[in-house]
Amino acid sequence: MSGALSVAAVAILAAVCALVVGKQAPEVAILLAICAGALILLYCSGALETVTAFLDRLAELGGLSPQVLSPMLKAVGIGLVTRLAADFCRDAKESALAGVVELAGTALALAAVLPLMSAVLDLLAQLL
Repeated sequence: MSGALSVAAVAILAAVCALVVGKQAPEVAILLAICAGALILLYCSGALETVTAFLDRLAELGGLSPQVLSPMLKAVGIGLVTRLAADFCRDAKESALAGVVELAGTALALAAVLPLMSAVLDLLAQLL
């Protein structure tokens, strides 16, 4: 709970500062938002390590190989990074660039899960 409050406090403080500064220097406001986002992600990295360890343990108990779980985690990571980058582009009033970032993220996520889709296709071919 205190972690969520810390994240919310940093985000609200950065948003208010960016709003005040943004009228005079919009580029400084965007830089402030990027720095606040990086600080929040750095703060959350410990929680992400815990989640990754739990997923590894869950895969081990469920008998899933790392070849199955890894593409899914990569796709989720690509989705999160893409969403963050696209939102920053939209904040910078570059919606066309945000669309390109989202399209590239979709292509990269599909490429990341291609080995998993190939394994499923091979399994289906064996069943038929």
